[in-house]
Amino acid sequence: MLYLYGAKFGTPRKLVATFGSEQQLLDYVAWATLGIEPGGTAKFEQRSALATYHRCEKSSVMLTDEDPTTVAHNP
Repeated sequence: MLYLYGAKFGTPRKLVATFGSEQQLLDYVAWATLGIEPGGTAKFEQRSALATYHRCEKSSVMLTDEDPTTVAHNP
């Protein structure tokens, strides 16, 4: 399982979705990303799990204590 995290300025990362494969995760992030600002922050599709975040991070291991069953799987 792969984990997708979102982060806002000055806040810790938060688990926003899980994926069964890296290709699914990469396709989702490509769809959700509307643009990257010069400072490296991103704008994400409003209907996506990343909608209110400024950046995202993927991982093959859990990076937080959050319960992965509380977020969408392959949204």
